Amino acid sequence: MTKKPTRGLGRGLSALMADVASDSATDEEGAPVVRRADQMVPIDQIEPNPDQPRRTFTPADLDDLAASIREKGVIQPLILRPNPKREDTYEIVAGERRWRAAQMARLHEVPALIRDYSDTEALEVAIIENIQRSDLNAIEEAAGYRELMERFGHTQEKLAAALGKSRSHIANILRLLNLPVDVQTFLKEGQITAGHARALVAADDPSSLARQIVAKGLSVRETEKLLKSKKTGEKEPKKRAPQSKDADTVALEKDLSAAMGMKVIIDHKPGQEAGKLTIEYASLDDLDDVCRKLGG
Repeated sequence: MTKKPTRGLGRGLSALMADVASDSATDEEGAPVVRRADQMVPIDQIEPNPDQPRRTFTPADLDDLAASIREKGVIQPLILRPNPKREDTYEIVAGERRWRAAQMARLHEVPALIRDYSDTEALEVAIIENIQRSDLNAIEEAAGYRELMERFGHTQEKLAAALGKSRSHIANILRLLNLPVDVQTFLKEGQITAGHARALVAADDPSSLARQIVAKGLSVRETEKLLKSKKTGEKEPKKRAPQSKDADTVALEKDLSAAMGMKVIIDHKPGQEAGKLTIEYASLDDLDDVCRKLGG
């Protein structure tokens, strides 16, 4: 029997996005956009995806969703595919949260879109669906972008166009993955905001500053002032002559940093041809990513 090739990127990100509509999507008149289900599928014939990127399902959120389902039913269909391991059953591609809540609401069947996805496409759609959720924290969102780029070869430009995000948004979110693990944990737990985290990316000791933010309850503006004062205090004793960079160099640094998803510094002395370009990485994975990109 001829093995069916995996389609992965062959189908295209935009085509896969067509199956992943946000639960909050509305039409031009502001009315909710509801995808038409292919069929109703018994809940006991549905199994969760063992490779589901989202591992945390908050009980309180499930309770709220279950209450909504009891009143209005499952509005947005689940996306399923025939289970590759068990006949006559389906595997969830997107919508596990709705499936769990539907069971809590004691439904016997749920609306579903049935798609013949390969393993690669199933994972890709699951990641995209999670990214589209509004309750995803910034680290989870960034991890989703990075996985789409590393595993499926999508560029920042392609993601921005398909997901309706700006390229700078994706680049700035990706930079958060350069923060130390403890700072990322603060962000995941809601002890600091994405605004705090973005300010800390450029800090010399983000972990120490993050602890100060949590302990003192500093706002984003107060955090930025604290960072500015620390930088000023470090530079004054050195008594070095200021060497301001021209606007073109600063713009080039920003473009390269956005493209790499890491901090890039250009040290070019006026009047000279030679200079130095520095790429800062926070982990060995980031270093591998740099090597991959430089290697073409």
